[in-house]
Amino acid sequence: MKAYRKAALVAASLALAWSVPGMAQDNPFVPGEYVAVSSISIDDGHDLEYANFLASQWRGRQEYAKKQGWIDSYEVLGNVFSRPGEPDLILIVRYKSLPDAAEQMRRDAAMRTYNQQTDAQMAAASGDRAKYRHQMGTQLWQEMKFK
Repeated sequence: MKAYRKAALVAASLALAWSVPGMAQDNPFVPGEYVAVSSISIDDGHDLEYANFLASQWRGRQEYAKKQGWIDSYEVLGNVFSRPGEPDLILIVRYKSLPDAAEQMRRDAAMRTYNQQTDAQMAAASGDRAKYRHQMGTQLWQEMKFK
């Protein structure tokens, strides 16, 4: 039992010795823009169909959002040598900041007007794409810039 206490005391002392200088330093990072990263899997034989959707409707929405100042940029990355279980495409959208709830509702209404579709119509179209396009997940990252 004494050896355990001694090891714990040494470990605590080392942790304190290493953490105090670290706390005295400024963080070398400053927060940057937000990056939404969506992983997409596409069933065989539907690559062109989804590519056409991305090149028309998705791209149009992103361009509209960019013109409104809601996003900074967007891009599509293709997984050239995808392995089983990996996404075929990565969709990336970059934001300077995230809107509060009221602003998000205003943007949603503007996007519905731009799309000339109701929420029900947009949901139905998304459901049709879900027959061959599968969203494996979306992550929200924040760029960490060096000072």
